[in-house]
Amino acid sequence: MDDDPEIIYSPLCRCIKRNRTTVEVLIYRGEDEGDWILEVEDESGGSTVWTETFASDTAALEEVMSVIKEEGIEIFLVEDGKTPH
Repeated sequence: MDDDPEIIYSPLCRCIKRNRTTVEVLIYRGEDEGDWILEVEDESGGSTVWTETFASDTAALEEVMSVIKEEGIEIFLVEDGKTPH
């Protein structure tokens, strides 16, 4: 019997490419959870996860798009195993 909750991925998950840099935007929640988690993975598998959750998957996507617009996609590149935030 598997007691692990199912992970629900938003249909808004996507890859975003800017300036020859690609990141994967993951928006997900547990099947019994209401709020969404936002995670961005860089090309080398480095990960940035927001500490706050979002009431909707749309709000999570708007957040990451705002960060990319204001700070550039390079903010999500992980160097030496350290996240930028």
